[in-house]
Amino acid sequence: MAVLRGGVELQVVVAVLAFAALVMIPEVFSDKITVGGKKGWTTNFNYTIWAEGRHFYLGDWLFFVYDRNQGDVLEVNKTDYENCNAAHPLHNWTGGAGRDVAPLNVTRAYYYITGKGFCYGGMKLAVNVENPPPPPVSAPPNEKSEAPRSTYRSQFVVPAVFAVAALWDSFLRVLW
Repeated sequence: MAVLRGGVELQVVVAVLAFAALVMIPEVFSDKITVGGKKGWTTNFNYTIWAEGRHFYLGDWLFFVYDRNQGDVLEVNKTDYENCNAAHPLHNWTGGAGRDVAPLNVTRAYYYITGKGFCYGGMKLAVNVENPPPPPVSAPPNEKSEAPRSTYRSQFVVPAVFAVAALWDSFLRVLW
């Protein structure tokens, strides 16, 4: 069993790194969506038109960028969204710096408004969160064609390089 300096076993380090990779996998498949794009969360902008045709998936994040003196980010129900009523928000995502993030962690409709009086001017957003699409299915391999070069490389060459490196490392440890 290989031991690193300080008595930490190599297997423990590998296990910790593997766990960290597994924990980060959901982040790889989610997007941070800046509300309003370059315009941000501001007045005189139609967020209904901005959201049309966009897909919002489970695990995505809405990033609200705005002037903290003129706006805030309130999550409300559909009725309060339609009436621009900020009296009973479901959640206040305002952090105070004008750079706020709201997670989309349930497949449902989300409604956001500002409580600073600009809701009637269009500073409101409704998004429908859906499950992400399944990954694309690759075409079945043609029996007459040989394996693509990238498949050959990933299945044989890369593991072989790692095996040689591991043997070399073991050899050096024996010598030292």
